[in-house]
Amino acid sequence: MLFPYYIVASSFFRVNKFTLNILAFAVPLFIGLMLIEFLVATHKKLAYFNLHNTIANVSVGIAERLCDILVTAGFFFVYDYVQKHYGLLNIKPGLLLWILLLLCTDFLWYWYHRLAHEINVLWAVHVVHHQSEDFNYSVSARITVFQAFVRTGFWIILPLIGFPASMITTMLLIHGIYPFFIHTRLIGKLGILEYILVTPSHHRVHHASNDKYLDKNYGDVFIIWDKLFGTFQKEEEEPVYGLTKPLNTYSFLWQHFHFYIELWLGMKAQKGFVNKMKVLFGRPEHFDASLREEAEAIFHIKQNTEQITRPLNRYVIWQMIILLTSLFVFILFEQYFPISLKIFFTISVVLTLINCGAIMEQKHWIFHVELLRFTALLLIPLFYNHYYIDLVAMVLLTAVVVILPLKYYSSLESRYLQIVYKTVRP
Repeated sequence: MLFPYYIVASSFFRVNKFTLNILAFAVPLFIGLMLIEFLVATHKKLAYFNLHNTIANVSVGIAERLCDILVTAGFFFVYDYVQKHYGLLNIKPGLLLWILLLLCTDFLWYWYHRLAHEINVLWAVHVVHHQSEDFNYSVSARITVFQAFVRTGFWIILPLIGFPASMITTMLLIHGIYPFFIHTRLIGKLGILEYILVTPSHHRVHHASNDKYLDKNYGDVFIIWDKLFGTFQKEEEEPVYGLTKPLNTYSFLWQHFHFYIELWLGMKAQKGFVNKMKVLFGRPEHFDASLREEAEAIFHIKQNTEQITRPLNRYVIWQMIILLTSLFVFILFEQYFPISLKIFFTISVVLTLINCGAIMEQKHWIFHVELLRFTALLLIPLFYNHYYIDLVAMVLLTAVVVILPLKYYSSLESRYLQIVYKTVRP
C-alpha cells in the first residue's frame, strides 16, 4: 500500500520539540488486526495461519514499506507535473468530483489488475501477491515496490484527465486501505453488499487456484466492473489458495524474482525478436511451467523438508519483532534521517529478511548474509558526524570486515551455524 507524498507531508505532528509521522502507527494497527484475526481463528479452532507463511508474507510487506519511503514523493511530483503541463481539465475538489475520482481509480485498478493476470511481464510484478497458500490479513502485505511503479503507468491517466496530484494521492491512500479487510476467511457473505462491493467472499475466489476460480474478481472496491466485463465468479466450492504451481520456498529473493528468471529463460529459448516478445507479452497460462524447474536447478532452490525446531522459530520470530519495531520507529522519526542513512537502514533490513527466509529453510550460507548485515548496521552510525561514534564504528567495522574474517572466518561460520541450527556445517 502506498502512502503518497501529499498525505505524508501533512501527517507530521509535533510532540514537544519532535516532529513525528503519524503514519507510523499504521504498522502496529495492522499487526494488531492480524493478531486479532489469529486469536479469533485459534479460538474457533480454524487452521487459517501457518507461522512460516505469515513470516514470509509480512517480510514482503516490510520491504515494500521501506522502499516506498524512498520513492513515494516522486510519484506525487510526477502526477503534479503531468496535470499542470498536460491535463485536459483543471479539476477542483468537490463532493461529486471525489466520487468520480473514486470510480475512475477503481476502474483503472480493475484493468491494471486484470492485465497483471493476463500479460507475463506484468504478472512478474504481481505474482508475489498470490504465492501464499494461506488467506488472511497477512497476505494483504504481499505487495512489492515494483507494483507501485507499474501502477503509476495506469494512474497517470488521472492527472491527464485533470485531477490534481493532491486529490489523486489522497484517493490512492483511501483506496489502498480497503483491500486489507477483504483478505480474510473469517467473514462470510455480506448480503446486499455482495452486489456492489468487493467482499472477502469475492476476494477469496480471486486468490483461489481452483480451475473455476482462475482469473476472476479483479475489482478492488467495487465488484461492478467484473460483472460488467464478464470476469465475475461467486464463491461456491471451498477455495484452494496459492499458485496453480506452488512455489514451495520461503526465500525472500526467490519469491520476488523467480518469474523474471523464468521469463528470461523462456525468451532465451526462443529464436527471433518476435518470438521473444510473444513470451514477454504472452499469457501466464500459456507459459512453459517446466521453466520453473530449470530456474530452480540453476540457482539451487530447494526447500528443506526438515522440521524447524522451536528455538529456531523463536529466533526468526524475535528478528521479525525487532524489524517491525524498528520500522515503526524509522517511519515515526523519518524526517530526521538523511537519505544515505535511509538507504543503509533499508539494506540492513532487506538482508535481515533474506536471512529470515534462509533460516526457515535452514540454509548454510546465511553466515555470509549475516556478516553483510552486521557491516551495514555498523555503517549507519557514520552518518551522524560524531567523532567518537565514528571512531568506534570504524574500529568495529575494521575488526568485523577485515581482521576477524581473514583469520577466523571458517571457525566463526561453523560456530554461528552450530548456535543457530544446533549443528556443525557439513
